[in-house]
Amino acid sequence: MTSADNSKQLIEITKLYFGKADVGDPSILDLFSDDVQLFFPKFGTRTGKAQVVEFVQGLMSKLESLKHDVGTYNFIASGQIVVVEGTESGVAKNGEHWPVEGKSDGRFCNVFEFSGTLISRLHIYVDPDFLGEDDDRFYWG
Repeated sequence: MTSADNSKQLIEITKLYFGKADVGDPSILDLFSDDVQLFFPKFGTRTGKAQVVEFVQGLMSKLESLKHDVGTYNFIASGQIVVVEGTESGVAKNGEHWPVEGKSDGRFCNVFEFSGTLISRLHIYVDPDFLGEDDDRFYWG
């Protein structure tokens, strides 16, 4: 397999990940290695599929829905790493929609590292204050 073919394959797996995440498909776990490392702000760095489940349960305890706008994403692939920059939106459990104009754009960046075709590391860089409720940390008005 050429490097370009490998990059295309890994990018397709990341797209599959986002699609499964949006519909809550439990088979998303099949995309991860058993010892996957996951990072998310306020969750920290954890290892293993059980921690992925814990992360999803915690996240979805606050969100009614989550939608990734995959068609607008930037994908950068190099070797076994894919970096994804994009936007997401959703509805919180309280019924409020996000992003919130002027407070949160729904922007994030994920770094996927693969072992073969399995995700072995996923670091998610996002402000987890989806609704922009943390007014004390808004420094610009």
